[in-house]
Amino acid sequence: MARRDTPEIPSGAMADIAFMLLIFFLVATTMDVDSGLARMLPPKLDEEMPDPPEIKERNVFVVQINSQNRVALKGEPVEINQLKDKAKEFIANPNDLEKLPEKEIKDVEYFGPYNISKGVISLQNDNGTSYETYIAVQNELVKAYNELREDLAQSKFHKSFEELDEPRQSAIRKIYAQKISEAEPRNVGK
Repeated sequence: MARRDTPEIPSGAMADIAFMLLIFFLVATTMDVDSGLARMLPPKLDEEMPDPPEIKERNVFVVQINSQNRVALKGEPVEINQLKDKAKEFIANPNDLEKLPEKEIKDVEYFGPYNISKGVISLQNDNGTSYETYIAVQNELVKAYNELREDLAQSKFHKSFEELDEPRQSAIRKIYAQKISEAEPRNVGK
């Protein structure tokens, strides 16, 4: 009986096939992209700028988160789900209360002279604050601004904020500018 040689698989094309598969997977695969909080950093300070003016206590809404993930407003404990409504009241100051922020009249396109709050939200968290609590507090503060913008868009233009064109959205953002100041994490207390 004659012995037959086993045919060899040509290996010259194997490298080409492997390279083409690699390219296919690189092109066809999507990579997960981590997303973060959309925040705009303040502009770089000019060396010749004078000292910033002193901010009145009534114009600052101090939100603190301690290492046990408890939230406080100006030292008073508060639940996270109450934060949005308290922030909205602070930002809008609808009754011009003396304990809430001052307002100044500015000319705003589509609105004319308009009373705009000088209020700033100051967020301070502890080094031991959990990421989930920090994000939950951030979300509530941003919701407050978004709801105020939505309410103003509905009352003035009878449309949702998202349906407005850019100049009208910009005018509403000027009235309810998102002013959230984040302090360095530190030991906030218990």
